[in-house]
Amino acid sequence: MRHDEFDGTCGAERGSVSTGALILVAALWGVAAGTLLPRAAYRFAVPEGEPWRGRCADGHPIRGWLGGARCGECARGVKEGAARARVEVKVRAETPYAPSAPLLATATALTCAVLAVATGTRPELGVWLLLAPAGVLLAAVDFRVRRLPDPLTLPLAAAALGLLGLVTLVPEHAGHWLTALYGTLALGGGYFVLYLINPAGMGFGDVKLALGMGAVLGWYGWPTVLLGTFAGFLLGALYGGALVVVRRAGRKTAIPFGPFLIAGAFLGLLAGAYTA
Repeated sequence: MRHDEFDGTCGAERGSVSTGALILVAALWGVAAGTLLPRAAYRFAVPEGEPWRGRCADGHPIRGWLGGARCGECARGVKEGAARARVEVKVRAETPYAPSAPLLATATALTCAVLAVATGTRPELGVWLLLAPAGVLLAAVDFRVRRLPDPLTLPLAAAALGLLGLVTLVPEHAGHWLTALYGTLALGGGYFVLYLINPAGMGFGDVKLALGMGAVLGWYGWPTVLLGTFAGFLLGALYGGALVVVRRAGRKTAIPFGPFLIAGAFLGLLAGAYTA
């Protein structure tokens, strides 16, 4: 075997190991970040117009926004209460009051791992990994109460543009910041028009979420913006149609659109990253 053939084989093997390690690190980051989301999902999952939750189902104060979805006061009540009270409180304490940590951790880990596969070692991957947990959290909240909290949607858009601006200073990036900015304005403006036309079918939270999704899609160009937008509407239509078929909704029943806006952006982002 020639020396150059040997070097080529070793280089391919090193590249494979490097890619595998990157995907593993991304998945582990997703697990760690997703495990911290249940408490925030519980606190944010309140109907429109109500303040964010500050207490558990039994009225104990909740401290912080990140962590598991079990109340420490209820858990201590299990140990300190009388025999009968112990059984009753134990049942309540063992019933999570938010999406389970394993579910959110799995969803976030899969999202991050697939993003790593599509993006590779390009520096914008760091931005996608930082934004992915926020997307999972927004989808979880919107599915529960059909609400997209401003403390999540607006910072998401600002963070996307700010972080992508920093990425332009790093070699080997594959996107364009100005197109990301234009994508923000275009997608946000388009959803705002839809909101004005049909406020009952398109919430203003979707408009604010579209700002961030336009930024991440615009990074890879206008075809990615169009693909991600179309995918979001298609997924939402399929979900609504499935509900009608199984008679869990009517033709005029409103559905949470945020998760499908996020899922469509995710699919468009994967396509854009893979082909960049």
